[in-house]
Amino acid sequence: MSHKKTNGQVIFVGAGPGDPELITVKGSRALENADRVIYAGSLVNPALLELCRAGTPVHDSAHLTLEEVVTLMYEGTRRGETIVRLHTGDPSMYGAIKEQFDYLDKQDIQYSVIPGVSSVFAAAAAIKREFTLPEISQTLILTRMAGRTPVPEREALAILAKHQASMAIFLSVQDMGSVVEALMEGGYPPSTPIAVIAKASWPDEEVLMGTLETIVEKVKDAGIRKQAQILVGDFLDPANGYARSKLYDPTFTHEFRQGTEK
Repeated sequence: MSHKKTNGQVIFVGAGPGDPELITVKGSRALENADRVIYAGSLVNPALLELCRAGTPVHDSAHLTLEEVVTLMYEGTRRGETIVRLHTGDPSMYGAIKEQFDYLDKQDIQYSVIPGVSSVFAAAAAIKREFTLPEISQTLILTRMAGRTPVPEREALAILAKHQASMAIFLSVQDMGSVVEALMEGGYPPSTPIAVIAKASWPDEEVLMGTLETIVEKVKDAGIRKQAQILVGDFLDPANGYARSKLYDPTFTHEFRQGTEK
């Protein structure tokens, strides 16, 4: 069955990790011009809703099912509304957006996506670290432990840990003991540095630094159970040093600069 295109549209916007100033300029403009906003109320900073025009209808999707969310989208776009669907961080990471796209495609509703700053990068900023240090790691693995949402067996944390790359683990701090067990099973030594950053970029941000031997007790003592990034790898504390970037090495020649190397 075909559906006639409407003048309305849905814009998926990444709200960023928490600090309302970390939304993109394009994302903030979308909120300013929105006729309706559906936001992930359990995670998105409500201060962002202050960017909306006075009287703009807002709906907290924490209380809604997928069917209720897409019904709001359908009804609003049929009236010609521009609807902002406001997701935490960047929508493409654990945002449950594909199922919304599929519905909108079936209804021939126009939509677009404005990316956002993920909490993984806010966490790295909070502890002033670089994931990709030369001769330490040039790979960042973004993953999670299995919970009510399963993880494919080939992506089990212990298997990914075999790469010894920099890792960022989402949605898993509530089971910190299992995280550490899987990381060590995969080959990380007990002395591997690890960081837990809760509510990165929020006013009540909390940072715990330790090793695989010490972090479980630290997380337990701090009472951190959700909204935390787990970062692990030698990039956190490169004991044996790391190589300088070739890009800024005075001996290295590249497209924009002649080096001193003979």
